[in-house]
Amino acid sequence: MVRVGEYNNLKVLRLVEIGVYLDDGAEGILLPKRFVPEGVKEGDDLKVFIYHDSEGRIIATTQEPLGVMGDIVKLRAVTVTPQGAFLDMGLMKDLFVPKSKQLSIMREGAEYLVKIYLDEQTNRIAATEKIEPFLSNDELTVKEKDEVDLVVYRRTDIGYVVIINNQHTGVLHFSDIFREITEGDKMRGYIKTIREENKIDVALGKMGYERVGGEAGKILQLLQQNNGYLPYNDKSNPDDIYSFFSMSKKSFKMATGNLYKQKLIEFTQTGIKLLE
Repeated sequence: MVRVGEYNNLKVLRLVEIGVYLDDGAEGILLPKRFVPEGVKEGDDLKVFIYHDSEGRIIATTQEPLGVMGDIVKLRAVTVTPQGAFLDMGLMKDLFVPKSKQLSIMREGAEYLVKIYLDEQTNRIAATEKIEPFLSNDELTVKEKDEVDLVVYRRTDIGYVVIINNQHTGVLHFSDIFREITEGDKMRGYIKTIREENKIDVALGKMGYERVGGEAGKILQLLQQNNGYLPYNDKSNPDDIYSFFSMSKKSFKMATGNLYKQKLIEFTQTGIKLLE
């Protein structure tokens, strides 16, 4: 069964002038020529994204969309009509948000946090700003210490509400944030605490680094939140170090030295790098 709005691994049925047809159990799905990898032949397996083209036909692409069915992502509006708005999802065809699924008046060029879903009437993927009905903490699919995907939802007095694995909500407290974040940011984190009534606290990075306290712990969390690399070392300007880390250069050198001895980081010519 071919899954619309998702990646599918399909076998090449036949090559034609306009592309290749992929096996869907029927007549085949067209992968247009411009998206066919070089050297493809009959019988090859291809990973493709399946969706409907502008004429309503099911079609395949090797382009990578900005989100798949079920994802919650921030997308930019490229066209606005009385019926709804079209968002750029990285494909030849834009993603439609019906007027009835909008919370605000969408404007061309602005970005919106939406959930990608399958419209039951048309069997096409669409998007909605009305995310709340898809989120619930009644029955949790996560437990403490689990690593999870996070999407920043909204700011509160104590931190940010985040969406966990596109299913649940949790809180990322200000005390656990060491870089600027905005609504729609996607990050990796872990379940820190599950409290009464399934209320969840999360933290960024990987489980385990929170046991490293003080300046060293702060540096680890900053590395986690910046793809494992920071352009600062013992040759950096003290003012730059204080501006970014809120610590003196002496404290920075002591903390990084400690992390190096624990084999948690390595020094490079231009900065520090987190070790797995």
